Amino acid sequence: MTTGGTVPRTPEPPEEADPTGADAAAVAIDPSLTATSLGEYLRGQWVRIRGGETGALPVVAGLILIGAFFQYLNSNFLTAGNMVNLLVQGSVFMLLAMGEVYVLLLGEIDLSIGYIGGLGGVIMAELISNKHNWPWWAGVAAALLACTAIGVFQGTIITRIGLPSFVVTLAGQLGWLGVMLLILGSGGVVPVNDATINDIASGQLSPAASWVVMLVVVGVFGVWSWFRDERRRRSGLVAPPRSLTLIKILLTLTAGVVVVAICNTDRGVLVPIKGVPWVLLLVLAVLLAWTVVLARTRFGRFVYAIGGGPEAARRAGVNLALIRTVAFALGSFTAGIAGIVYASRLRSVSTSYDGGTLVLYAVAAAVIGGTSLFGGRGKPLHAVLGGLVIAAIDNGMGLQGYSAPSKFIVTAIVLVLAVTIDALARRGRAAVSR
Repeated sequence: MTTGGTVPRTPEPPEEADPTGADAAAVAIDPSLTATSLGEYLRGQWVRIRGGETGALPVVAGLILIGAFFQYLNSNFLTAGNMVNLLVQGSVFMLLAMGEVYVLLLGEIDLSIGYIGGLGGVIMAELISNKHNWPWWAGVAAALLACTAIGVFQGTIITRIGLPSFVVTLAGQLGWLGVMLLILGSGGVVPVNDATINDIASGQLSPAASWVVMLVVVGVFGVWSWFRDERRRRSGLVAPPRSLTLIKILLTLTAGVVVVAICNTDRGVLVPIKGVPWVLLLVLAVLLAWTVVLARTRFGRFVYAIGGGPEAARRAGVNLALIRTVAFALGSFTAGIAGIVYASRLRSVSTSYDGGTLVLYAVAAAVIGGTSLFGGRGKPLHAVLGGLVIAAIDNGMGLQGYSAPSKFIVTAIVLVLAVTIDALARRGRAAVSR
């Protein structure tokens, strides 16, 4: 019985924990990031693969299959001489693709880097020629500065005026080709006679120096990796298992030993030729530098943030225009390096330079390697692996006597497969997130 006209209230049941709260957040964390043992890490990686995060696995598997296939067709494919030749041939693809990665990570595209690289090569060759007689280092610096300025110019137009990167860089492809032809003049060719420049693509370290450089690089990587992880543990942060760090160091050492052993095998015909080519060290230096920039700097984090969601990045205070402009500038700078390597390899730059094909190969290499066309996902390493795939196809089909049209068709098929894998991976990640 109640008094005062009040009705007793039934006590409410205790509030249940929201299953979509902390538990869901815990589930969303990548298990491989919090793994404390090698087994947990491998299980976490398997979860990522099932969710569409395949990383570089498809391109590595593709390289193995391509190597086995062409070796079956021609026993000369995996010889030391052909492997070194393949790496040198693919260096231009790798460098251009690493430059393209910066732009693709933003969800943009640069169709002009092929001719920006060619223009850089022409500027360098013209300045160090007998006509101007600049020292080689000044010619290289001027060429790279010009290429970087072009990237800033195009990036500014894209970001400040709001024009699509496709249109601006397509116009740039035509415009820089015109400038390149003007510099080449009626002769149509500028020779490169400087010994230092020519040694970039045709010179090599001595066998002993090759081993020393490899051990130093692997040693620095190993010490840095180990102490970086230990510092994270002492700070109470998540760090990979020690066994995983050791495995990564050993795999890097194994890869270095294999590459140096191949390069130190005599591949000369008339005179002995041994040692790691200088151009491979150049590609490695660019790879390491751009990996650090994208993975260890605020600029790199901003690039990934813009590619993942421009509006969210803007709301977080990221200067979208500045980051995009710098990304285009770095892409053009890298293209300039590729153009200099191209000039070094052929010891000249002429009207036969096909920047249109090279830029398509660059985009294809980046995408085949695992960089997403939709932005937000990719690494410089992906560009290098994709460049190796294209170089392997070109080299292997060349050994079989196939013509250029056949190479284009096969490369196109591989590119479509890579984009298909990327699209399926995106669907898989979307399904997992739901």
